[in-house]
Parts: sequence; structure tokens; C-alpha cells
Amino acid sequence: MPDLQHSHTPIDITALKDYFLGLQDRITSAMSALDGKAFVADEWHKPEESKLKGYGRTCTLDGGNILEKGGVGFSHVRGDQMPPSASHHRPEVAGRRFEALGVSLVFHPHNPNVPTTHMNVRCFIAQAEGKEPVWWFGGGFDLTPYYGVDQDCQHFHQSAKEALDPFGEPLYPRFKQWCDEYFYLKHREEPRGIGGVFFDDFNELGFEQSFAMTRAVGDAFIKAYLPIMQRRYQDPFTPEQKAFQEYRRGRYVEYNLLFDRGTIFGLHSGGRTESILMSMPPVVQWWYNYQPQPGTPEAKLYDYYLKPRDWLGSPAV
Repeated sequence: MPDLQHSHTPIDITALKDYFLGLQDRITSAMSALDGKAFVADEWHKPEESKLKGYGRTCTLDGGNILEKGGVGFSHVRGDQMPPSASHHRPEVAGRRFEALGVSLVFHPHNPNVPTTHMNVRCFIAQAEGKEPVWWFGGGFDLTPYYGVDQDCQHFHQSAKEALDPFGEPLYPRFKQWCDEYFYLKHREEPRGIGGVFFDDFNELGFEQSFAMTRAVGDAFIKAYLPIMQRRYQDPFTPEQKAFQEYRRGRYVEYNLLFDRGTIFGLHSGGRTESILMSMPPVVQWWYNYQPQPGTPEAKLYDYYLKPRDWLGSPAV
């Protein structure tokens, strides 16, 4: 983990907020145009006496033509004291007041041939009287297929690499590995999906360039995901494949509740539960001791797609 650096550049909260709100608007507009159904915006405010203060805008789409459930949330929150989930790796910021802004989304499609996806970008600022603020960026996007296609996996990773390369070619392989390690269900000993990129505690390029890199990741999401959805959402599927999708969605629930840092931070800091848990899929199944039949597409998910690999160097199958 890189050392957190202290910023001597004034932090423009308005620029952060304008970018994140604009990103939310662009993603919901693009997704609505493809789905044919509009998102519903829910603006919320936390009272000043709340443990976590602030406001946000949660945009949801339920029962769409392509999306079974989708949520894109913006939040701008602040608190008087850093919660343990955010400070146990950073003793120098323990006890500081904090401010956080960002966008987070999850899309759960109807069609099991379309992968589920997650994206978030955020900025965290810890402040104390008489001291320079400590800030960092985090985020990324990842893909969770049920019936994988190499072309889709390669496109998703290529989009991430193209976004990051202008800021240094080592960033994509570093953030890809970070994603593979982060989105891993330890109790299942399996990854959540085929990864993507993930970063946190990032400030090593200085504020302006770190913010620019974070914007590049956020801006790349539409290019990374929507072409995959467009290619797959009309593919035929069986009731058995739909049931398998719902079974695999259970891994999503398990990961978010047990390991996801954003979910844990939000719940521990007194965040808005409805917005934090908007990422949950609408219908989920858990099957006892399920084992896919050898040679089936379901087995290929486990044997091939849920294995970390260099997607930009692997041949199509």
C-alpha cells in the first residue's frame, strides 16, 4: 500500500462533486437509452444530528427490459470521527473528521448471458485542526459473468488498460492484480468474477493527476460494459440457466456483506442503509453443495473463467 501523502494543493470539493454527479447522469442516461426504461432518482439527506451527515442521490431501475435491477448512487457524506473500518490501516488519520464523495453502481441483468457488473469511484478526505488534509482516491470496475465469453472479458480488460495507460503502463497490471485479490471470497476459495481493475488509498500522482486518473476509470465504464450488454441481452436462455444465474448471485450477496470495504464502511459509519444495499440482486438462490456436471457451460465458469488470467494475452476459446 502506498504511503498516504499530505496535500498542499487546495482540494476543490465542488469539482469533485460536479464530476461525480455528472458521471452518474451520463451512466444512467446511457443505460436508460439501451434499456428503454428510465431510472428513478431518490434524493436523500442525513440529519445534522446523525452519526454520518450529508446527502446523496440514489438512482434505481427495477424490472427494466434488459436490467432486472440496477442502481447508481452518488453520495457526499461527512463525519466527526473516522470509523475503525477506515482507519485501522491508517493510524495517522484515526480520530480525524472526514469527508467522502463518490459514485457506486451495480447492474443485474435479466439475461444470464449478460454479466453482472460493478463500478465505483470515490475520494476520501481526512482533516484535523492545524494539519494538512490527508486524501486518497479509490475505485475501479469488475465483471461477473455466469456464462463467460472470451471476447467480452478481453474487451472489458482492454477498456480498463486504455483508461490507465496514459498515467503509467504499470498501473493496469498492478490494479488488475489488486482486483483479482480484492474480489475474492475467502470462505469459498474462489473469485467473484473475472475481475477488472481496483485501487484504493491512491494519491501517488498528486491530487490533480490522481483525480484525473480516477476520472479516466469512471469515464471508461460505459465503453467497457455497454457493448457487452448490447451483444448478449437478446441471446436465448433456458429456465435452468436463469436458475444458475440466481444461484451464482448468492456469491455476490456473500461478498458484499462479508468483505466489501464500501459496504462495511457505510454500515459502520451510520450511512443510509437503503442506498448501501441497493447493490443486492432482486432474486437469489442458495443450493446445498452444488457441483456442476463436468463438461457443461456451468463447469466451464468454475474451471476456466473463475481462474485469474491475463485476459489480454490469452487466446480466444
